[in-house]
Amino acid sequence: MVNAKKIGRLLAPALVILLGLGSVTSVHSQTQQLSPSDTVRSFYKLMRAKKFREAFALSIYRPAIDPLTPAEFSDLQLDFEKMAGAIPEQVNITGEQISGEMATVFVKVKDEAKDQAEPVTLILTNGSWIVGDKENQQIVSKAGKNFFFNARLDIHHDEVQRMLMQISLAQLLYSQQHAGKFADLPTLVLGGMIPKDLEGSDSTGYRFRITTSADGKTWNAAAEPAQYGRTGKLSFYMDAAGVRSGDVGGKPLAVPRN
Repeated sequence: MVNAKKIGRLLAPALVILLGLGSVTSVHSQTQQLSPSDTVRSFYKLMRAKKFREAFALSIYRPAIDPLTPAEFSDLQLDFEKMAGAIPEQVNITGEQISGEMATVFVKVKDEAKDQAEPVTLILTNGSWIVGDKENQQIVSKAGKNFFFNARLDIHHDEVQRMLMQISLAQLLYSQQHAGKFADLPTLVLGGMIPKDLEGSDSTGYRFRITTSADGKTWNAAAEPAQYGRTGKLSFYMDAAGVRSGDVGGKPLAVPRN
């Protein structure tokens, strides 16, 4: 249920960046003189081959990867492997523009939904072109190895908000079809009104619950991070008054009593 487009916007102006294993030094030393277009071609080729470490040597995200321990790699790996499918099989470079230490390569992604050229930004660093821009390079350098973890938290928090809104709409539809009564989570999943992912935490990073009253006339929903600090920090609660959230160490959010 990870939103690949949203991840792409958070992590890079040049589509999706992934994690993985491999040697960085060899690629970096062999690509000193690559043109912007050749850099982008290599970047995509390495992505498709899942040689993610080598690909990061061609991007602004190397400072976020190099300091990670093997355990931290393992923790992040699943998130980024889910995004591997977003890397298109066919990309065509239609041109490039170079202005000093900045370049733009125009990549035409060929798929059923889109067939138009999109700009990929590069910057010249230490004599090599790398994918990314100056602004994001500074952000990544400042965050270091926390960059990807922070991005994951932001994405999961946004996704929880979106899923709670989807639950609310599903409850409205269900009540209209069942004489004003509301449903629990398994019932809404069975009816195809909310994703089955919500029954577990693997893809969402959160544990969702829906509680209905004995007569089925009222309901509330809650969500807490499966791993506090890794998959999320905020706990959420939603009822007729709306959505509340707060950092309570991964515990259920306290509900104010009327």
